[in-house]
Parts: sequence; structure tokens; C-alpha cells
Amino acid sequence: MKRALRPLSTALGLVALFALAYWIFGRNGWGQAAANESAIGEVSRWCERVASGYFREPSNALGNIGFIVSGIAMFSMLYRDEIKQIPKRNRFIGNTPIAVLFASAAVFLGPGSMLMHGTHTQVGAWLDNVSMVAYILIPWLVNFSILGRWSPRRLFTIYSLLLAGYAAGFWFIGPDLGIGLDVFEVSIPLWVISEVLYRFWSPRARIWSGLVGFGVAWLFQISPVEILTNLDEYWWIFLFWIPGLLAANGPEGRRRFTPWYWIGFAAFLTAYAIWLTGVAGHEACDPDAWLQAHAIWHMLGAVSTFSFFMFFRTEKRFD
Repeated sequence: MKRALRPLSTALGLVALFALAYWIFGRNGWGQAAANESAIGEVSRWCERVASGYFREPSNALGNIGFIVSGIAMFSMLYRDEIKQIPKRNRFIGNTPIAVLFASAAVFLGPGSMLMHGTHTQVGAWLDNVSMVAYILIPWLVNFSILGRWSPRRLFTIYSLLLAGYAAGFWFIGPDLGIGLDVFEVSIPLWVISEVLYRFWSPRARIWSGLVGFGVAWLFQISPVEILTNLDEYWWIFLFWIPGLLAANGPEGRRRFTPWYWIGFAAFLTAYAIWLTGVAGHEACDPDAWLQAHAIWHMLGAVSTFSFFMFFRTEKRFD
């Protein structure tokens, strides 16, 4: 019983510790703001008017509680799996290492983004981006590991190296790592491509799967024509063929896309559309509104995160 409860209780304890630390360090203000942040009383990059006190952007910061709730809900489900002794024929059933990592990354999204919107510090911005990458690496690396028949140790080693490299590169070089690469944005097509391969694997699919990335980019308003006429900027499209190169084997099971995958996908696309309006200067921006568009982006992002967790739990192995 205690062993089954440990991941959930640890997550709750760390969230409580974060809340306490946030209160302690925020009592006297947050000190020097990052160079790209607005002064108190002005409108922030994400539309909301900057306030003094514990939260520089109250609505945008508190909207991240959704990620914490989402992650804790995941831990609760994993705990119930253990109590009911459900057979672990799925990597996301019970307190398996990858399920715990996914739930941990979901929880981390909350404090990471809250520190950016709440403190406006450089450290906050760094943790915000690190938390996003910590989450988005998991889905496509899980698919890579299955299609490439990686051992669990290899999966966690590659994940750790990629995340550590990104964290160091962002801090010492910049968001694009000095090579024009947005790891979070590129991870989205890599995930979709790997999911297509997982569902429709074949030797031919390994070749054409990279083209799926162009369709994903188009959803985010980057057309194939724009990409092909600006290859110096969009050089990273060549990464779209990495899933096919690594997918030497077919899937080990089958996942149900309805309803959870489509709920997660729709929630994310809706959140992205709302995100576009939650910036300073947009005609829909109301800096004094109690509910900001960017806060809704966070809340819908939490819905998406939980939905994808449920999607991975639908997998049933062939054997």
C-alpha cells in the first residue's frame, strides 16, 4: 500500500513545497525582471497588465494550476491501478517508470509556467521552457523506443541527455540553441509522425512518413511553400524523417484514437488559436480582464495533457 501511494504522495508533497517556497521568496518581490518583460503597471507580452505582489500576471500565472490538477489526477489513476492490481500490459497502467515520468512532467508544467508569468525573472522563463520540453519529449521518445526496440535504460538515458542539453543550451546560448531550433515546436510534428508510424507502420510508411510533418506545420500556419522557399530558416524539416529512420520494427500493440487522442488534439489546437489572441497589441487583448486568453491556453493545455495520458492508456498489446 505504501509503495503504491509513494509517487502520488511525493507529487503532492513537492507541490506543497513549491507553494511554500513561492510564498517565502515572493514576500519581498521578485527582484530584477528579465530584459524582455514589462514594468509594473504596463501591459505584459501576454496581454495582462503587470501587477505588484506575488503574481506579476495573476490570471496567466494561476491558470497553470490546471496542469498541477491534471498531473495529480494521473498519479491518482496510477495509484488506483496498483490498488486494484491491474495487470501491467500497458506502459501507462500502474506506477511504471514511463507513466510516473509522464505524470511528473505534467505536474512540472504548472510550476514551470507559473514561475515565468508570476515572477517575470530570467530563471522563471528558463524553467517555463524546460518544463514544456520535459513534457513534449516523452510522447515521441516513447514511440521511438517501441518502434526501435530500445531498452528502458536507453530511453531514459536519451531523454535525460536531450533535456539536460536543452536546459543548458537555453540558459547559456538562447531559446533557439544558437541554431534556429525550437525544440518544443519541432517536437509536435515528430510526435504526430511517430504516431502515424505506430498506427500504419510498413517499410513504405517509413519513407513517406516525413511528409506528415509538412501537414502539421501547415496547421500552425507554416505552408509547404514558405518552408521550401526558406530552407535556411526551416532547415529542421529534415528532422521529420528521423522517426522513419529509427522505426525499424512495427508496433507492439494498438491504441484507440477515439475519443482521447482527438479530444487532446482538438483541445490543443483550440488552445493555440486562443493563444494567438492573448498577446499585447492584438485587437482582442483586454489587459484588465480577470480571465486572460493566455490563461485559457494553459487550462486547455492541461485538458490536452490529461487526454493524451488517457490515450496512451488505451494501448493493448498484440501478444
